[in-house]
Amino acid sequence: MLETPPVSIALQTLGIPHRVFTHTEPVTSLEEAARQRGQRPSQVVRSILFRVGQDEFRMALVAGPAQVSWKILRRHLGQSRLTMATEEEVLSVTGYRTGTVSPFGLPHPLKVLIDPSVLDEEEISLGSGMRGAAVILKSADLLRGLTEAEVVALTESA
Repeated sequence: MLETPPVSIALQTLGIPHRVFTHTEPVTSLEEAARQRGQRPSQVVRSILFRVGQDEFRMALVAGPAQVSWKILRRHLGQSRLTMATEEEVLSVTGYRTGTVSPFGLPHPLKVLIDPSVLDEEEISLGSGMRGAAVILKSADLLRGLTEAEVVALTESA
């Protein structure tokens, strides 16, 4: 029996319907992850951690290959400087390794920003907290589970 990913446990606790997808082949790109999951790249949600100050972080959720606009993010947060978190910071803040990060099951509350592109798809997939697995859920359930999250345009196209 495979271990249950921590994000799946967190979603179960919140009563959020989802399913765990286990990859049978190595994943080397966003497109590869989407193909194996039977999804389009725009359904794969990336959870990106930014450092906005000393020991202060924000998580941004963006769909597929979309890139967070640094200018838009800085303006929204009222910060002149911010950086992407290092691998060590990602693990320390989220409890997850880079590539497995999710906004669910975090050790401490974290402000989450959701780009509207994430909500364009009915079904999405997220990191599960474990390598080689993802969680698949409805975008409406993502919003239901992240009651404190803020939906804000973070990409140039949004």
